[in-house]
This record gives sequence, C-alpha cells and structure tokens, in this order.
Amino acid sequence: MANAYTSSTGSLAGTAGAAGLVQKAYDRLLDFALRSEPLIRSVADKKPTKLANPGSTVVLQLYADLSEQTTALTESTERDSVAIAAPTSVTITLAEYGNSVLVTRALELFSLADVDPAIANIIAFNLAGSIDTVAQTELRGGTNVIYGGTRTNTVTIAATDTITSANVRKAVAKLRSGLSVPRKGSMYWCGIHPEVSHDLRAETGAGGWRLPHEYNSNDNIWAGEIGSYEGAYFVESARMYNDTDGASSAKVYRTILAGKEALAEAVAEEPHVVIGPVIDQLMRFRPMGWYGVLGFKRYREAALYRILNGSSVA
Repeated sequence: MANAYTSSTGSLAGTAGAAGLVQKAYDRLLDFALRSEPLIRSVADKKPTKLANPGSTVVLQLYADLSEQTTALTESTERDSVAIAAPTSVTITLAEYGNSVLVTRALELFSLADVDPAIANIIAFNLAGSIDTVAQTELRGGTNVIYGGTRTNTVTIAATDTITSANVRKAVAKLRSGLSVPRKGSMYWCGIHPEVSHDLRAETGAGGWRLPHEYNSNDNIWAGEIGSYEGAYFVESARMYNDTDGASSAKVYRTILAGKEALAEAVAEEPHVVIGPVIDQLMRFRPMGWYGVLGFKRYREAALYRILNGSSVA
C-alpha cells in the first residue's frame, strides 16, 4: 500500500472537504500604475498680476507699438501727432475642475493594505495629470502649424510623414522671425513624444540629427536623448498629444515649440486635494478628491509653433 502524505498539496491545501491551511500569499505593498510626469502646465509662464476684481473671466491686454517713422522732419513744419492703437486683449475663461472618490469604512477595515495613503496618491496624480491635459488642449491649438512630409492638413498625414530636422529648423526660424523670446538662453522649449523623438534621432544624412553626434560626442546616442538641437531644448514625454485622424487611421503627433508667454494661466483657486466631511448617518462613507478653479489661454501666438507628423514606430 502506498504512503498517504499529509502535504501542502493534499487535503489541507484547500481542496474540497477541507478548510485549507495552505493559502495564497499576497504582497501587502501594492505598486501604482505606470505614469507619465505632467509637464505642460510649466509652459504657462504668463499670469495676471493686478486684477481689478474677481470674475469668471480674466482679460489680459497688450499694447501695440507705433509704426516706424523713417522720413526726416522738416525744420519749419510741425509734425502731425498720431494716435496710439487700442490694446489687444486675451480673455481667459475660468472653470471648475475636480474629481472625487468615496472610501467606505468596510474597505478600511477589511483591506490587507493601508488604502488611505494609496488613495491620496492616486487622487494627487489625477489632479496633476488632469490639469496638465487641460493646459495641453489649449496649447496645441493656434494657427502656426508645420506639417510632416508634403502634407497640408491633418487628415492626409501618414505614418511615413515623420519629423525631420528641417521641420525643427523651420519652427525655430519662425519663432525668431516673430520676435518670440526664447525660454532658456537662446533656445526654445520643445515638447516631443518618444516615438517622434525616435524618428528624429534616426534621421540620416548631412542635415540630420545623428551625423554630428556620431563624429562628435556620442553621449546623446548612448543615452537616447535629443538634448539641445537646432535652437531648441527637447523634453520627451508620452503625454504629448496624439490621435488617429491621419491617413488610414495613422497616428498624428503634436510636437510643440514655445517661447516665453506662449501660454497664459489664471487661477481663482489653486487645484488641491480635498478631504470631504463624513455626513452619512452611520459615518461609513468618507469622500476624498481634488478641486480647483482656473483657466488657460494662448497668449502670444507668435511664440508658439506645432509640428504635426506621423511616426514609423506608431
């Protein structure tokens, strides 16, 4: 007769007819989902400084310069005065933003992990990411556009219409021609998606990114970073907007170049985490969330350009 073993795989392991002494072990330290770091709101460097009164909209105004006068004065003739043009205005509409969850008392009692710090972390990241997306929605608008390849609109862009160094050079030239003030030294800020960055770094030929790095310092090639190039310093982020409205549903990416005061921000109440009051009769439901009142608006269109292109690795 064969031996019968009382083992970790027998009846004590949780099979039918036994309560089971050997159970699954769960790690009480839970990890968070992969996250992309918010970065677009930092572009909003123009803010109102002297509001006349509170309001749901904030109007920013810009003076217009006089036209240059290059005709010499006549000694005996009085020069006619000219009128200063009316200021132009930019209106920022403020809106409420927020999100919340209800944490039950039962969850706190039954959970194998301490859920309160985790929920606070999730709420805080939702705040930062949501406001960043609101800012990007405004920033990626405007009329200053460069299309990939030979395209003239978004719908016709294909995956083969990748970004080139010439696109970046053109955008920087347009920013300088429009008198846009650089954001860091003589360079403009450029937000670029990693899949677009791949194509720019893969560009070959004398006018491309890779050749000077191969024969100079290889540090950027090894690190897979663009760094500073063609008058712009690059920030790679998966948060850079893309959608599938290109040819044959190809992804269309937005690469944004900006100078100072490209984006304005007005804040009535800075977004912040809110721990709400417990108001149910048995005090079982505790609200946690975030709330803020603010708005964004493109301020100087001449300080903003975007490149629309596909990607070979989309």
